[in-house]
Amino acid sequence: MTKIFFILLYFFWFFSQVKKILFWLYLWQIKEYRFDRFLDHFRTFKGKRIFLNPVFLLKIFALPFYFVLPKFFLIFIFSIFFVEAASFFLNLIEHSLLRPVFTKKILLLSLMSFFFCFLPLCFLGTTVFFFFLILFDILLPAFVSFFVLLFQPITYFFKLYLIEKAKKKREKFSELIVIGITGSYGKTSTKEFLATILSEKFQVLKTKENQNNEVSVAKCVLEDLKKEHQIFVCEMGAYKKGEIKILANLVKPKVAILTGVNEQHLSLFGSMENLISAEGGKELVESLPDDGLVIVNSQNPILRNLAFEISKRKVLVSEEGFEDVSIKDLIVGKNFLSFEISLFSEGNSLKVNLPLIGRQNLQNLLLAICAAKNLKMTWQEIEGGLKKIKMDQGRILLKKGKNGVDILESTYSTNPSAVFSHLEHLKLWEGKRIIILPCLIELGEKAREIHFEIGKKIKEVCDFGILITRDYFEEVKSGAGDKVIFLDDKDKILERLEPFFEKNNVILVEGRIPKKILQILY
Repeated sequence: MTKIFFILLYFFWFFSQVKKILFWLYLWQIKEYRFDRFLDHFRTFKGKRIFLNPVFLLKIFALPFYFVLPKFFLIFIFSIFFVEAASFFLNLIEHSLLRPVFTKKILLLSLMSFFFCFLPLCFLGTTVFFFFLILFDILLPAFVSFFVLLFQPITYFFKLYLIEKAKKKREKFSELIVIGITGSYGKTSTKEFLATILSEKFQVLKTKENQNNEVSVAKCVLEDLKKEHQIFVCEMGAYKKGEIKILANLVKPKVAILTGVNEQHLSLFGSMENLISAEGGKELVESLPDDGLVIVNSQNPILRNLAFEISKRKVLVSEEGFEDVSIKDLIVGKNFLSFEISLFSEGNSLKVNLPLIGRQNLQNLLLAICAAKNLKMTWQEIEGGLKKIKMDQGRILLKKGKNGVDILESTYSTNPSAVFSHLEHLKLWEGKRIIILPCLIELGEKAREIHFEIGKKIKEVCDFGILITRDYFEEVKSGAGDKVIFLDDKDKILERLEPFFEKNNVILVEGRIPKKILQILY
């Protein structure tokens, strides 16, 4: 066996491992290094396919052949690592490589993982070298996960340190008004709308995109909170009971905004009772001072019932309005939302016309307007803030695709309420209506029922639908019939969509869609 063969084999093997290390770190990162979310991924079809796929199973099957048919074993592993290395370079060229955002933590985990990729060099030139390569490849997910979990105690104590440090800083801002926003959906849009309106009068700090857990909120306080800030608009997310309470104890909110509750992340919370305690707002409400204010989306039936239990001052907000404010003349256009706010106490009205897509944005806007009004902003100031609201703050965009087809992009994240709202919005188009979406995750025991209802809505609204994940395809199909198909290959998806690329048609892209699929629409 020549040394060149050894070196080539190691070269192919090394880059196949680089791809896998980046993938596993990417997966841990998007699951926020949470073992519960990471484990839940393997309940999905894609998660199961990571290990229950022909290539991985063949590698395990090939191990004994190292001892009985060594030549076959060598040909096999050389071929398999050549193909995997080629795939790595192809992904690099196409910019489709799944990789994490390179934070300090990821860089350290990467270095530790890559260090083990050099260990086979110690056996270079020996027969055990080949066996070690494939054994390491099979065990790589365990190695990477071990390093991640090894850091968890350090991460945990670092989190406690950050929270305590942020608490001490927060205590120095006695005049700061904190508005906590929580819910299963609508948190980010409501935060964006409210911060934009309040900035017309106040110096406002808001949490950035994806800053809604204990560590990121603590970092926001430590890095961004300045003495000139008068109001802090804080988005609060959770995956288990008690996490909103930790955030509330950190930032000390005076105003709570409850945006809505559905089954999103139910599998992680374990029960609706736990979910309602956290993202339903119970923990946030309980943290408010006696003179605190709770602003509730009363369109949501769960929150409407919860409101009866709230003893603190509360305002119920619906599409009809709130307090002495009513809404009339609502017009939902393809790319705008307009309505008139009547102000009973002042005897006048305010006309609002905003570049926002979908009726669901009305509720988030009204929650924000209600909060601004209760912070003594004048209607003139509120109107000035409303004029600065942009389409992307509503988390759904309207773009032009191939041959002038309309593309509705809602790829930030998705949940059942968003899917139904966006499907309803498609009714404004007279041409063909198409939806592309993955199955929803972390819905727990309600998953099958919800996907069946999504299928029924697709049948009612759409001419055609493509699901790009298999998990609950059968449930969606049972509701939608022949109007939905499963496809995850971008070329086949493009082939099916080609007849629909023309003006007056619309394609709704819902949820986290791979870039390679999104790109074929433009």
